[in-house]
Amino acid sequence: MPAMERIPEPELMDDAAQARAYAEADFSEPHQRFVELFCESFPSLEVEGTVLDLGCGPGDVACRFALRFAEARVHGVDGAEAMLAESAAVIGRHGVRGRVELFQGYLPGARLPRQSYPVIISNSLLHHLSDPSILWRSVREYAEPGAAVFVMDLMRPESEEQAQELTRQYAGGEPEVLRRDFLHSLRAAYTVEEVREQLQRARLPLQVRPVSDRHLIVWGAGSQRSNIES
Repeated sequence: MPAMERIPEPELMDDAAQARAYAEADFSEPHQRFVELFCESFPSLEVEGTVLDLGCGPGDVACRFALRFAEARVHGVDGAEAMLAESAAVIGRHGVRGRVELFQGYLPGARLPRQSYPVIISNSLLHHLSDPSILWRSVREYAEPGAAVFVMDLMRPESEEQAQELTRQYAGGEPEVLRRDFLHSLRAAYTVEEVREQLQRARLPLQVRPVSDRHLIVWGAGSQRSNIES
């Protein structure tokens, strides 16, 4: 059975109440799983440089990454000012002030302290993008040659019924705004095959696979040297 048709959602989460709900929610399980899957994907890599987090939101993943790799710093970028307004509390809660810095900017082309990075991560940005090439162009733009690239995102279910069931299973006890947004995000997510086609068009030699009933990961070595197709 083919996956249900994709229904895009707003690219920016710039409502203050929505951003606060996300910043205060307990995403410890999927966000910590993000870090664990990065380590599994790059088992011999000990990150010591500066990491770039694309679509960082209020910074919980960036903070957990900094805690896992004590010698690393993390630069995060996000277009939503409301999300970034919640970041000070998140960074303070994790105790990584001075090692995690977040910047407001729109991809591609955001102005950041560094021109390129040895590690690029992204969690749950791709499904917000009506034009997914924005993420892959940004990987090209900011990746040092041979940089470690790791992306995790939702994976679109095969039917509306499955989307509703996943929402009940994983967001049933959350505030209404989070239940609604999780369902909308499932509808807006891309399938494994769609992501594979995106990577082929972008000429990025990255791998993609599902890692749960609702998540996929993309990983491998990226480079900023080759041209990208639109």
